[in-house]
Amino acid sequence: MRLDDYDPNINVEDQRGSGGGGGGFGGGGGGLLMGLLPMIGSRFGCGGIVVVLILMAVFGGMGGLGGLLGGGQSSAPTTQSGPRAGTNTASSCNLTPESKAACNAFSSADNTWEAIFQKNGQKFEAPKLVFYSGNGRSGCGAAQSAMGPFYCPTDQGIYLDTSFFSELANRFHAQGDFAQDYVIAHEFGHHIQKLLGTNAQVQQAQRQASETEGNALSVRLELQADCYAGVWAAANKSRLEAGDIQEGMTAAQAIGDDTLQKETQGRVVPDSFTHGTSAQRQSWLKRGLDSGDPQQCDTFSGAI
Repeated sequence: MRLDDYDPNINVEDQRGSGGGGGGFGGGGGGLLMGLLPMIGSRFGCGGIVVVLILMAVFGGMGGLGGLLGGGQSSAPTTQSGPRAGTNTASSCNLTPESKAACNAFSSADNTWEAIFQKNGQKFEAPKLVFYSGNGRSGCGAAQSAMGPFYCPTDQGIYLDTSFFSELANRFHAQGDFAQDYVIAHEFGHHIQKLLGTNAQVQQAQRQASETEGNALSVRLELQADCYAGVWAAANKSRLEAGDIQEGMTAAQAIGDDTLQKETQGRVVPDSFTHGTSAQRQSWLKRGLDSGDPQQCDTFSGAI
């Protein structure tokens, strides 16, 4: 995908080398999982699902974890470690090729959604892009590379350890620049849900829902973020190159709940899905791409 260089005015924070560390989830094992909840429920599918599956292996299934989907932002925001001294947007974005690619995609999504909101007479508030390496801190608790990219609604930050891009290509066989752009666009989609109040509504509903119902709501939230990623791509269709859409579809297929569960545990447990099947993720990404209309991304009405 041919993207312009990032806008130097985007909000970028760099925790690489800041010694942010982990922690900040509250006491006890239950507190830890509640701290993880905003990340598992509100970020890109790959890394987060890997974490879920690891927890499944440790705790013997989704029983203990899935019920926590109603927790939302129940964990108190933590004090963040600040950006590295002396850094700015240019130095952070240009530190590695992966950082620059992420900044370009983030800046494009920022400009695209600001224009969409302006057209609809809605107030837009830009999120921030936060780079970290290995361990960091967010308004939702600790940031760890094993979680994959995620969005924290508390501080409106998209958190990224760019080493995930290598995992996306090598472990999940989703290669290409558009696959990486899809990661950023999906997380930006969660920010749009935050601005529109969708995220808060889902969290409120999850607090009163059963485990299975809470999981189903999480699936609809994630599929909508996939659709929003497609809307962004549609608005920048002139910049797409041959093979880009297929790269996105390959990535969406690789991170479906059913595909990941088959690979990791040899069986599929639909009630434990939190992001949707491979077919669903591809379908909603394509819907956004084909329509270019956020109104077509209503995953909460009817079948998905």
